[in-house]
Amino acid sequence: MHSSVTIVGVLIGIAILFFGRKLFWLCVAAAGFAVGVQIAPLLVNEQSSLLALIIALVFGLLGALLALFLQKVAIAVLGFLAGGKLATAIAASFFVHYAQYSTIIFVVGGVIGAILLLALFGWALIVVSSFIGAYLIQSAIVLPTTGSTLVFIGLAILGIFVQAASYRRAAV
Repeated sequence: MHSSVTIVGVLIGIAILFFGRKLFWLCVAAAGFAVGVQIAPLLVNEQSSLLALIIALVFGLLGALLALFLQKVAIAVLGFLAGGKLATAIAASFFVHYAQYSTIIFVVGGVIGAILLLALFGWALIVVSSFIGAYLIQSAIVLPTTGSTLVFIGLAILGIFVQAASYRRAAV
């Protein structure tokens, strides 16, 4: 990623990692931002940091608007995007030749993610937002695959614990 996209991604990742359940709209916007970062190189031939940032921010803005006005749809879209991304990341970690099935893996993971997020919204949002925040932060850090995986897992666990503690205090 380019530096401006990286900085914005890390800042959004930190907010999502620790406050994703409370800032649902930002969580959906972050998922849109992450998708925009990956789609930007496919949409334009010219590698421009500013253009990549604008495309990512547009996708993030669309996600935030979706979350504010169509919450159930936004929940399903967030679950689909996060589930698909997580399924693809898991497949990449465990299978060498996952690329030929990446679309199927993404869709199956997305459907499972959407169903889980709709059914178990509060706790699922904590887990999904922690994964999204950890992914955005981890993707900015250049490490070998094992180190990158450990950073992702550690950040996700930290985010889940922080948000779960906040969720329990709010319920009491």
